[in-house]
Amino acid sequence: MFIKRLQMLNYRNYNVLDISLGPHVNVFMGDNAQGKTNILEGIYYCAFARSHRTSKDRELINWNADNALLSVSVGRERLDKRIDISILKDGKKAIQINKIKIKKIGELFGNFNVVMFSPEDLKIIKDSPGVRRKFIDMELCQLNPKYYYNLVQYNKVLNERNSILRNRNINKDILEVYDMQLVEFGYNIIMERLEYIKKLNKYSEKIHSDITSGKEKIEFRYTSTIKDLENIKDNFYALLEKNRVRDSERGITSVGPHRDDFIVLINDIDTKSYGSQGQQRTAVLTIKFASLKIIKELTGEHPVLLLDDVLSELDFSRKRYILSTIGDIQTIITCTGIEDLYEYLDDKSKVFKVKDGEILN
Repeated sequence: MFIKRLQMLNYRNYNVLDISLGPHVNVFMGDNAQGKTNILEGIYYCAFARSHRTSKDRELINWNADNALLSVSVGRERLDKRIDISILKDGKKAIQINKIKIKKIGELFGNFNVVMFSPEDLKIIKDSPGVRRKFIDMELCQLNPKYYYNLVQYNKVLNERNSILRNRNINKDILEVYDMQLVEFGYNIIMERLEYIKKLNKYSEKIHSDITSGKEKIEFRYTSTIKDLENIKDNFYALLEKNRVRDSERGITSVGPHRDDFIVLINDIDTKSYGSQGQQRTAVLTIKFASLKIIKELTGEHPVLLLDDVLSELDFSRKRYILSTIGDIQTIITCTGIEDLYEYLDDKSKVFKVKDGEILN
């Protein structure tokens, strides 16, 4: 798939933007703080109905406007898609797919697939388990509508269970009903995550070996509070029952996929704790390019690749790997200069100069 046309109205520092993109490499070049990243953010928003930078939609609307509009026309093998999103000041949003209004955000996922790679993605390796859970959840949501459903239902049941725990006056019969629901939805989530980690390992082995010239081997391992994943449902329920008293004292549910994580090992060493900055960057690069292949395997189409000012952060070998392997994937790059890109650009590539929220060419 590829973006044919992008339109933005009153989005961030753009009053009006209407551009056609090429099916291969598109470069947005300009000084810092001119609005390059805002373009990628707008594209990302059309795929997930959320920003990768802020949880406050109000920040996306131009100061002089009451609402912002985003529209992306996507070429696909079977049926082209047009996604229109209106973002309002009160936090509400209206989404249309091919001019038909959708009622639930879950209906958006999968119509337009993107993989974003930005300097902030180093947090996937370095930060808390919540960041890694968010990454895997977002990837699975755009690949499997059932996963999104299970995740929403699980969080709903979890919040209700925690509310009961905080009341201290526990009705065991009611709690048992919540526990059974939590186990059912949690089981589906964990199984999908395990399958995703399996695919991540499948593709990452060669990718990481190619980037490091065979010097490093990468591995991803899912770690769960349930510990024994051979019989997830029984073990999950048993732990919920066992921890009821402690959980009621804390007012939280201490076990389940909402507390799970995955670790990244390079040559059997924990990358978060002991990996160098270079190894951590390479691990993220591997994750992103493995994600491209997973999406292609499951959907039959390449997603759109968004590279937000990452080339300047990488050394020559990693930069060369990215630019020489994107092939026929539509890639949208932001940068301050294109000196390192010349040999990878052809007559199908497009270069846009960005200044003060405007495209100059």
